[in-house]
Amino acid sequence: MKETKLQTFLPAIQLLDITKPLTKQDLLIDAFLIASEKELSMYYSPHNEFINDQAKLIIVGITPGWYQMKVAFEQIRQYLALKQNLSLDHILEKTKRAASFSGTMRKNLIDMLDQIRISQVLHIPDAASLFDVNRDLVHTTSVIKYPVFFQNKNYTGHKPKVKQSPLLTTYAYGNFVDELNQIKSSALVIPLGRMVEEILQHVLKSGNLTKHVYLFGFPHPSGANGHRIRQFNQNKPLFSSIIQKWERNS
Repeated sequence: MKETKLQTFLPAIQLLDITKPLTKQDLLIDAFLIASEKELSMYYSPHNEFINDQAKLIIVGITPGWYQMKVAFEQIRQYLALKQNLSLDHILEKTKRAASFSGTMRKNLIDMLDQIRISQVLHIPDAASLFDVNRDLVHTTSVIKYPVFFQNKNYTGHKPKVKQSPLLTTYAYGNFVDELNQIKSSALVIPLGRMVEEILQHVLKSGNLTKHVYLFGFPHPSGANGHRIRQFNQNKPLFSSIIQKWERNS
């Protein structure tokens, strides 16, 4: 397999207790700390290691939150404990399937994807299948690959701004761009929320991402986003136009 951070953190993962739900006291510890900067802390999570370079659709968040991190660790420790002779690559792929935009956020995201009829373009039954039998069509990722916490709370992209942090800048404008360039086809990229969109707009101006099509104006699917439905409904005609153009040219 390609060298990944999983191999670095595997010994600590194997020490996790598989008999109980994981807590922040289990995971937000030095053993999983990647870097810290002032009031920011970045921790390892295994679900963004796998890159589906055959994807037709790319869904991008700002950074994994605590819930996704918890699900990813609980999944991977179960797979490792089963000892089914799965390769680490396969374990990472299965972990990603379970943890990507997990919880209410995934439900809201699926609902919006169904409304813009993404399933018709991709010739699949419905958007929910992108997280199940048609997972090979989608690559889910984050501008900042690993979970980041500001004052021990989920980082939202607002404080500090990404450009105000050398650590976050390295991931958003370096690692993330490299990742998108690994996708082989001209994919439809859906940035979730304004902060992700701003970063992608900046990268596009630099000329470092040219082959993909971007669905700007898509709201973040978090239930905490009170403007989600209104923003989505306002932009639906634009989304349809962009998707139709992408379908014709892909």
